[in-house]
Amino acid sequence: MKKNMIIFGTILVGLLIILAFVVNYQNSEKAEGNPYGQSSLEQATIEQLDDPNYQNQIQPDELKEQISSGEPTTVYFYSPECVHCQRTTPVLVPLVQELGVDMKKLNLLEFKNMWQEYGIEATPTLVHYENGEEVARIVGSQKVSTFEDFFQQEVLDGGSQEQ
Repeated sequence: MKKNMIIFGTILVGLLIILAFVVNYQNSEKAEGNPYGQSSLEQATIEQLDDPNYQNQIQPDELKEQISSGEPTTVYFYSPECVHCQRTTPVLVPLVQELGVDMKKLNLLEFKNMWQEYGIEATPTLVHYENGEEVARIVGSQKVSTFEDFFQQEVLDGGSQEQ
């Protein structure tokens, strides 16, 4: 009986090691060629790589360059682990697609130093920049009508009123 328990325990440990190796290998395969330009990603980010709501990512250097060029830029700062982002993104992304807005997404889980650089206090945060300056910001989960008003006033009409 004791011998059977040792054999069973050895097989179980072996299977767990194999499973861990397979999961790690699959995650590293997904991480290659990702839009974040990093060789290692957080698991929550890996799970969103193929999700259509999380495409149109922007790298911090690209964002800085685009904003400083003066080009109108709308950025959605989010974290894949944020429950408010998980509720907001599926509402916000179809809206921007319907309106034809080029909303860039910046994953704060992967680029943690961007919280401070862009004054992000909570996620999700939606910010619009014009002429190199922030002109509007919405923080937190909002009603669809709030996002519609934001895009109509700030992005489509080119207003400059802070939310």
